[in-house]
Amino acid sequence: MQEFFTFLNSINPLHVYGIVLAVALIENLFPPSPSDIMIVAAGSLVGMGRLGFPETLISATTGSVLGFIIMYKIGDWFGDHILEQGKIKFIPIESVHKVERWFVKYGYAIIVINRFLTGTRAVVSFFAGMSELKLLPTTGLCFVSALLWNTILILIGVFVGQNFDLIGYYLDTYSQIVTIAVIVIVVLLVVRYLMTRRKKAQSIS
Repeated sequence: MQEFFTFLNSINPLHVYGIVLAVALIENLFPPSPSDIMIVAAGSLVGMGRLGFPETLISATTGSVLGFIIMYKIGDWFGDHILEQGKIKFIPIESVHKVERWFVKYGYAIIVINRFLTGTRAVVSFFAGMSELKLLPTTGLCFVSALLWNTILILIGVFVGQNFDLIGYYLDTYSQIVTIAVIVIVVLLVVRYLMTRRKKAQSIS
């Protein structure tokens, strides 16, 4: 990471903004990606006065939103074909339709917290498109989510500086906590679904 920081510090700031935008965009298409730690590195350059805060924030947020929209459109155009044609063998069709219903009911709330769900961002945008959430409000909420998250990352870089080991530790810890929380929530939802289904079966019999 120190070598990457040294590289960023040695090139034209305009090129750094382009790299930040590209990294934030690619993360949505090919997760997992170390985009968060790279945006923090750019934040360190902001703290040193090498980059401007607004420019860095705009670059990161633009990349995040563009990447989200691309994956959204992939889900919108090809999602049904990819999943219902059995392209992803380990996802049952019934589960796909259930997730779609959840998105229809809770989708916009999920979009708001999308950027804070490390490791699941591409999945969220894919299912948002597949569930045919309206593009305009979805993009607006994605922008707000990305703006808040990237602001936090850049400010971490500004205040923590070049202590990338510490930054990486805290980001990894945060990612693990979020992943565990998501797994727990999914398990609880599955248990609730199975219990409801069992009660209905018992009442019918």
